[in-house]
Amino acid sequence: MKKIVLTGGGTAGHVTPNIALLPKLRELGYEIEYIGTYDGIEKDLIEKTGIPYHGIASGKLRRYFDLKNFTDPFRVYKGYRQAIGLMKSIKPDVVFSKGGFASVPVVLAANHCHIPVVCHESDMTPGLANKIALPKATKICCNFPETKEHLPEGKAVVTGTPIRAELLSGDKEKAFKICKFKEQRPTVLIVGGSTGALSVNKAIWGCLSELTKSYNVIHICGKGKTNEEVNGTPGYAQFEYIGEELPHMFALADIVISRAGANAICELLMLKKPNILVPLPLNQSRGDQILNAQSFEKSGYSKVIRDEDMSNEVILNAIHEVIENKDKYLSAMNKNLSKDAITMITDIICEVSK
Repeated sequence: MKKIVLTGGGTAGHVTPNIALLPKLRELGYEIEYIGTYDGIEKDLIEKTGIPYHGIASGKLRRYFDLKNFTDPFRVYKGYRQAIGLMKSIKPDVVFSKGGFASVPVVLAANHCHIPVVCHESDMTPGLANKIALPKATKICCNFPETKEHLPEGKAVVTGTPIRAELLSGDKEKAFKICKFKEQRPTVLIVGGSTGALSVNKAIWGCLSELTKSYNVIHICGKGKTNEEVNGTPGYAQFEYIGEELPHMFALADIVISRAGANAICELLMLKKPNILVPLPLNQSRGDQILNAQSFEKSGYSKVIRDEDMSNEVILNAIHEVIENKDKYLSAMNKNLSKDAITMITDIICEVSK
């Protein structure tokens, strides 16, 4: 039996594509283990799958001043030494990295132990963690053809992002009951990512009374970001986080409001959900979400609102516009010839691990 180590963490977007690969990897006969940080979001998500999980030290890679910038390199080095020990004990045939700062020590350790690495870059341009890891990769999977310009020549393959199959099996009636809606109306789903999107949350709450005159609203606010003052508003259901029920929420939604992380927008495209994207602004990111959103807007899949332009009126008008022109967005999405990312990526893994 071949062995594979999966790695990636920091945000849910660096973990869920790994989870999407699990059924196919099991079908192919791989013994699977995971290396992440001691207490990152990846630990909770992976342990629920039953995959053996190994925690190591890791430091965040920041582009801004922080006192931890002086101590985190030592944590990364400690994690690197720990990962080398795990490589020698697990003896994987291949490592698959979804990126994020949690993956850097693992990829470097695999390279040190002469274990082939397959990396995945979701965004239009590589992040800082992947910039460190990618030169050590045997093959690199990516979402956008434009990304190949930023990757080592001869290593990159456009595969798309592996999407969890269960997202396609949602039941809108279950979502209707979970949300305790009373009336069948168009439904707006707001997903701010695992940490929420505060600017979007505030704008939704600011126009909620007007919004719920026409629509049912499902609002996933982020951990610790719910608003008790709007609880009980007819036609409105808010949650900190949605796990197993998320496919049902997507099934019920007519449109989705989301950040523009690559995995999130690829899921929206696969699910054929017209959407409003609010990418993280430059003062909170390196600009990758802005590029992702621009690409989707150019293709006709999305309407984009800049975070700094967000207001009650702007979000309300955008929702009305996308609902009214839903067929236009669906038509553009239906022209997209989506790749079978899971098969393409696992084929690459099998080839590299020979």
